[in-house]
Amino acid sequence: MKAAVLGSPIAHSLSPALHRAAYQALGLDGWTYQAIECGEDGLADLLRSLGPDWAGLSLTMPLKRTVLPLLDHADPLVTVTGGANTVLLRQDGRHGYNTDVRGIVDALAESGAPPPESVTILGAGATACSALAALPGLGASGADVVVRDPARAAGLLAVADRLRLRVRLCSFPGAGPPGSARTAGLPVPPFPPGPGALLISTVPAGVADTVADRILATGRAPAAVLDVVYAPWPTRLAQAASAAGAMVTSGFAMLLHQAAAQVELMTGRPAPLEAMRAAGEAEIARRSATG
Repeated sequence: MKAAVLGSPIAHSLSPALHRAAYQALGLDGWTYQAIECGEDGLADLLRSLGPDWAGLSLTMPLKRTVLPLLDHADPLVTVTGGANTVLLRQDGRHGYNTDVRGIVDALAESGAPPPESVTILGAGATACSALAALPGLGASGADVVVRDPARAAGLLAVADRLRLRVRLCSFPGAGPPGSARTAGLPVPPFPPGPGALLISTVPAGVADTVADRILATGRAPAAVLDVVYAPWPTRLAQAASAAGAMVTSGFAMLLHQAAAQVELMTGRPAPLEAMRAAGEAEIARRSATG
């Protein structure tokens, strides 16, 4: 059987290392997994080209929302979050799933993060939507969502409405000059968040550096931090939060657990988590060594 991860750009993806390690550990010698460069314009044609020897697909940006009208069936989490990162190819059509939510919940549980007293999410994209959908599983009923451009938060606000979660849009430090059209009227939340808080950063490496600077300046940090970046690691935010005593969870942990859920969906077998973890860590080390 065949499987693949699609996206653009895709060369950086760790998914092949994780999935191939799973197939090897499970003894699925006839299974293959590859990375395929695919943009939004090419997704429909690519899906039509796949035959019955294909088990499923992993999707990364920018395809998680593009795929929705191409699905025949959608898991409830796909409907809630407005995005699918997994497609199973079955006789009765294409089935879409979101395993990012499980990846967030399982990664935080594995790290021992305590139930949050409050949640702050940095960013408002597809991963932030999954973070918001993970809140009920974490025991939270809402979040402050810190954005650089509130005009891009419509999808996230729709997720909050579907889940009946409280969301307060806040201004990202350094988002623009005071009173700018992009940030006017938005409150600035406490930085760093309080000692009982969970901070989830869904923004690219470097964007959260202003938050790291506040943590370093005050010596205070939230109880737990999840930074979805996994390379380069540790990020400046992760370093600052760890030095201040926060429990830090990496983007690799989230990636690992969402991939494990994909393996289970595609193969029908329990995911060999430790074999996948070892393969992913080895690939990250290899890339770091080669620059």
